[in-house]
Amino acid sequence: MAATTKKTVAVEDVNVTFEDQQKINKFARNTNRMTELKEEIEAKKKSLQNLEDASDDLMMCEDDDLLIPYQIGDVFISHSQEETQEMLEASKEALKEEIKGLEDRVSSIQEVLGDLKVQLYAKFGNNINLEADES
Repeated sequence: MAATTKKTVAVEDVNVTFEDQQKINKFARNTNRMTELKEEIEAKKKSLQNLEDASDDLMMCEDDDLLIPYQIGDVFISHSQEETQEMLEASKEALKEEIKGLEDRVSSIQEVLGDLKVQLYAKFGNNINLEADES
């Protein structure tokens, strides 16, 4: 009787060290943080668009003596058209700066994630999936 040997391709068993687990956890935390920041950026962009729309509508106003209510916190305060326009411009600039800061943070997180991906894929190969599910 001749014995036949089957050769199977087994998944390579790789030991996960404490440092590897720390890198995986750091990757997960940064991925979650980046998602939160992107959502915050989208919300701020929507607010910026609303301010731009309000500014455009205000420019179409023909009555210069009309007092325009402007919300500050929970209160509406009436200002002249010029003062309201200046306040809208200041708010738009502040939002643009906030968006820029958030985008810079996303960019730095993406760099960290890129480095971690290289390190983790180098060790674990196809045994680890670090790609985000696009659903």
